[in-house]
Amino acid sequence: MKENNEAEKLLDQLAFKTESAWERWGEDQREKIFNFADGYKKFLSRAKTERETNKYIIAEAKDRGFVTLDEISSLNPGAKLYFDNRGRSSALVILGRKPICEGFRLVGSHIDSPRLDLKARPLYEDEGLALFKTQYYGGIKKYQWPVQPLALHGVVVLANGQSIDICIGEGPEDPVFCISDLLPHLASEQLGKKAKDAVAGEALNVIVGNLPYPKNNDLKERVKLAVLKLLYDTYGFTEEDLVSADLVAVPAGAARDVGFDRSLVGGYGQDDRVCVYASLRGFFDLTLPKHTAICFFADREEVGSMGNTGARSQFLANVVAELINRTDVVTPELKVRQALARAEALSADVNAAMDPSYPQVSDKRNAARLGYGISLTKYTGGRGKSGASEASAEFMGQVRTLLNKHDIPWQTGDLGKVDEGGGGTIAQFLADLGMDVLDAGVPILSMHSPFELASKADIYAAYKAYKVFWQSEV
Repeated sequence: MKENNEAEKLLDQLAFKTESAWERWGEDQREKIFNFADGYKKFLSRAKTERETNKYIIAEAKDRGFVTLDEISSLNPGAKLYFDNRGRSSALVILGRKPICEGFRLVGSHIDSPRLDLKARPLYEDEGLALFKTQYYGGIKKYQWPVQPLALHGVVVLANGQSIDICIGEGPEDPVFCISDLLPHLASEQLGKKAKDAVAGEALNVIVGNLPYPKNNDLKERVKLAVLKLLYDTYGFTEEDLVSADLVAVPAGAARDVGFDRSLVGGYGQDDRVCVYASLRGFFDLTLPKHTAICFFADREEVGSMGNTGARSQFLANVVAELINRTDVVTPELKVRQALARAEALSADVNAAMDPSYPQVSDKRNAARLGYGISLTKYTGGRGKSGASEASAEFMGQVRTLLNKHDIPWQTGDLGKVDEGGGGTIAQFLADLGMDVLDAGVPILSMHSPFELASKADIYAAYKAYKVFWQSEV
């Protein structure tokens, strides 16, 4: 018996064991976790595009006293600033006690999600129906999108430059839209195809109307005309105006509690808005930090991070240059490079949780699990660690030590078995600037689907982790 006790003590001392975040925190933290998730669900239900998410971020920042550089005469520790990049990406800054050229702390997430974009000339009529042509954005399983209630979100820019915001399908009295699918009785050929080919990209056509314009023998496409008239009468735009529009179809409806115990959040766009919300809330709860804190929100991660609002753009470097210019008078390029190279960053992006229905694709010894805390992913990419970033042992050690010190549940995670697949985040582009960077985010199930699942305990752990990362004096 004595030998058994000694072995158990040795195992407890030497072995690495993860513990359920629910059990580690206990019932006394449960109310805080659930209250935090209630706020997250409201955000997730409201912000379904990068434009809507960015607008939410800027509005919340303004309410808390954040201003632009043009609105402040001098920069002192504690100054709160926001930078809005074309309404599609942004950065929030709290100036620290140390000069920014000595480095800063950054948590970066992405605000875009897989969806269906409308084509430049989307509206057409066929077989008595009016439909929108779409182009899918990001990695989706195309067969998941037919017969889903869809909402239309976005902006239409008129010839005179006026912008009209569109959101149809989210209100209780709103109509919704959908993509049709074959009935099983006529789908023998479709059902014989591989899943990736069962629904063609060009078949993702959104049904938007069936009522024809009053009969006139000289008119064709009267259903299309009726839809155009309705759009013009309601919103004031014509078919040509759709050429200068960013309109997307996304799953309609609010985020919901999942499970008898309401321990999970289900909804569209949790990749990566769960990390957006957790980091935003953590950032707003900061007191004066030692290191300048930056909360960075990037667009276009799901399609490679390119473009002037993606993480590959010069936006973040320009923010740092602006800050150095205002605090140091002169902005030599070297100081900007030094600030970026001395920075430490968390790439706040989700990881795939172990799915008990599909265990064969994951390495169960290294996969993240729902309810076990924030997932630290040392490397992403695929196969031979290609196409992504890898955190150094030193930085990985620094972060885990910080989380242990503050009793924040964490686990390691990777994206499937070797040679099974893989993926990347904005970490590689932050690393390109010279930063130490580690992927740290919420594990989810059914990633990139119209209805993703996350544990409320993991969401709260991410919020706590991002906050202490910025606030740490080390």
